[in-house]
Amino acid sequence: MTLLFKTEQSIRNKDFSFCVSLWTSFADGRVRLRIDNSCPQTPITVHQMFKESLEKYGSLNALASKRNGKWEKITFSEYYCLCRKVAKSFLKLGLERFHSVAILGFNSPEWFISAVGAVFAGGIVTGIYATNSPEACYYMVHDSKTDIMVVENQKQLDKIMQIWNRLPHLKAVVLYKDSIAERHPNLYTMEEFLELGGDVSDSTLDDIINSQKPNQCCVLIYTSGTTGKPKGAMLSHDNITWTSAHCSRAGGMQPAEVQQESIVSYLPLSHVAAQMYDLWTGIKWGEQVYFAEPDALKGSLINTLKEVQPTSHMGVPRVWEKIMEKLQDASAQSGFMKKKMLSWAIGLQQLWTRLADYLVLAKIRNALGLSSCQKHFCGAAPLNRETLDFFLGLNITLYEAYGMSETTGPHCLSGPCVYRQHSCGKPPPGCRVKLVDKDAEGNGEICFWGRTVFMGYLNMEDRTKETFDEEGWLHSGDLGKLDKDGFLYVTGRIKDLIITAGGENVPPIPIEDAVKKELPIVSNAMVIGDKKKFLSMFLTLKSVLDPDTSDPTDILTEQARDFCQRSGSKATRVSEIVATRDQAIYRAIQEGIDRVNSTATNRVHCIHKWIVLPRDFSIAGGELGPTMKLKRLAVLEKYRNEVDSFYKE
Repeated sequence: MTLLFKTEQSIRNKDFSFCVSLWTSFADGRVRLRIDNSCPQTPITVHQMFKESLEKYGSLNALASKRNGKWEKITFSEYYCLCRKVAKSFLKLGLERFHSVAILGFNSPEWFISAVGAVFAGGIVTGIYATNSPEACYYMVHDSKTDIMVVENQKQLDKIMQIWNRLPHLKAVVLYKDSIAERHPNLYTMEEFLELGGDVSDSTLDDIINSQKPNQCCVLIYTSGTTGKPKGAMLSHDNITWTSAHCSRAGGMQPAEVQQESIVSYLPLSHVAAQMYDLWTGIKWGEQVYFAEPDALKGSLINTLKEVQPTSHMGVPRVWEKIMEKLQDASAQSGFMKKKMLSWAIGLQQLWTRLADYLVLAKIRNALGLSSCQKHFCGAAPLNRETLDFFLGLNITLYEAYGMSETTGPHCLSGPCVYRQHSCGKPPPGCRVKLVDKDAEGNGEICFWGRTVFMGYLNMEDRTKETFDEEGWLHSGDLGKLDKDGFLYVTGRIKDLIITAGGENVPPIPIEDAVKKELPIVSNAMVIGDKKKFLSMFLTLKSVLDPDTSDPTDILTEQARDFCQRSGSKATRVSEIVATRDQAIYRAIQEGIDRVNSTATNRVHCIHKWIVLPRDFSIAGGELGPTMKLKRLAVLEKYRNEVDSFYKE
């Protein structure tokens, strides 16, 4: 039986392993899957994955959202039926094969059901960031040949109404939260939309579903476009289903027959990390997904976590940093004894950790809504050592994952069974990593191989060719090192690498992290010096966020004010420090920079000049991307005059 199974499996796999190129730039293209002895699993489609889960988890709750203060839940059986209903309505509205359904809005059951329904109907799901401008929306909707848009509310609808007349493929828009304020042709509420496909037969839908192949595109992830136009990374059914199964298990996620995982969905689903973690892995392993409120990142996330008590939680580095800063602020505001207790608990050696955990740390985790959480993941950007070490002190191990949109999210993972401090783990079986063009210290460009690797960039043949080498390895543009046990350490990005006027290569992130660790008042640090004679630095100070907009205000955080007092300053606002060049603070900052410089590899890595900017970086300010990654080119452009002032003769 085993021999027969292997023979049948290998025959089935030949259809996907030997027929076509490893990449394509066409939405209706097919690719050769990277199937080998290390990952021989038979490729399946998204629908096949859902059907397998339906048989095992049909009666379990799948999605939970709050309506009028109460959690409303639907089972996997109900979820599947709704996806089929949505698929029929998409077909009724004229969704063409390999054209897109674009979704613009915050995480919700409607987002998930529309995404899966689009795939069932033979389309491609395209997530669009809710913060995108009308023109940014236009580019993605036009590029992906979007036939139908699903939008959250009137605010998002207004963006589409401004550009609809320039979108020849757009046939209809569905509004899933607000009621329609002003009627327009081909504009539907979700309730109206769900009734449209009533006369589309099951057999019609099933024929489309059964014609789908694992090596065809079903998801488009648009990169942020920090270095030009956004690129649409095409992900195949196999990319989605294989990664959901094998990368998640490598990170320690459990199938529901062992333990039903519960997670909170709050990060943008247009980003590959959240879409894989929340949506597709949730289907594969029967997870219960709770949807946070739209203002999650403005402060309400903690309340949701406390209600849900998730078993697993993922955050981008900036989310974990903000939690750390809030705890540090709370500590700074608390009385002497409470402050001492927290410092004592975090700083204890192994012998006393159980006592510290019982007295202090467990209460902190409970206050964060993480008392039942077994796995804490971090991805989408580099995590600094200060944050990692802080949470280790709370008995919270942050498991780092590493990958890109082009690797369907995670290609290397840490987890309960695969962990090494400051590493982002190892590739799971079936995935490979190699380093090319290594320097004397072992740093080289990270390259990927495996079934996570994407199909190519939509409508961008040249950019796709540039990404792959002659052997089909995907080049990441990131720098990293591998230790003797195969753990990967990401050390920088080639495009971020600063090459001074003297030709010296300087990775900026280690310097920036060292400055932030040395100076607790600093929120963001950015090294400047490409093609310059020496390095300079932009600094921003930690300030309270506006509760409504999440934008930084002028008011210093409690931790920053504590730093000011210890340095001999009475400042409580950023503007006070910058306008007066507060002598005590500037002296303390210079002393911190001097300490960092004293540990530099050589003089080239030293910071010679610095400036405190009047406002912290933010998404609204244009300095941070949707996942709070630093947009270095945007910062250099915005503060061009300040850069010039560093290098005036």
